[in-house]
Amino acid sequence: MAASKRVQEKALKIISILKKEYPRAHSSLRFSNPFQLLIATILSAQCTDERVNRVTPGLFRKYPAPADLARAKLAGVEKEIHPTGFYKNKARNIQRCAQALVERYGGMVPESLEALVELPGVGRKTANVVLGNAFGKPSVAVETHVIRLVGRLGLTREKDPVKIEFVLMELYPKKDWIRLAHLLIDHGRAVCKAIHPQCAICKLQKLCDACQV
Repeated sequence: MAASKRVQEKALKIISILKKEYPRAHSSLRFSNPFQLLIATILSAQCTDERVNRVTPGLFRKYPAPADLARAKLAGVEKEIHPTGFYKNKARNIQRCAQALVERYGGMVPESLEALVELPGVGRKTANVVLGNAFGKPSVAVETHVIRLVGRLGLTREKDPVKIEFVLMELYPKKDWIRLAHLLIDHGRAVCKAIHPQCAICKLQKLCDACQV
């Protein structure tokens, strides 16, 4: 269902304000190439980006390329990523992902959503993060902050991340897709927090459905 004109206008006002509030919004995961971003994003599940950034330098020094991670001893991988939580499952996922990169793509990270989501441990959010931030391809990465904010702001009633992704793709011009997630994430971390949102200081207060209740 197409968004109403009111919601479309609200969406554009929201991003205009957020661009002024967070002019330097960008991915907080540190990476030097698409492979590093892919692995870091898998590790970021149920873990802060800050903690992932403390783990990945050592991980990539030990396993700098997909082939290195693909043939590593699983126990060694588990030890490197232990602080990110759920390390046994994550270690299996990132090693299987690396193996798939070597076997299917000669150690290169593919540049299509369809290929990325076929990799072990990679869902649409991770794929969109990589497409947008490593390859500069227009994509909307929907994660927990994004889901929370678009619901509170009244941009959509959808709860499913994939449905939210398509709603946001309709509401915003393609040139803003990559940046949109970073703006919402920064605002979610700084002001519109999951617990105790700081509505009194929020620059989006007059546009927010949750603040009007």
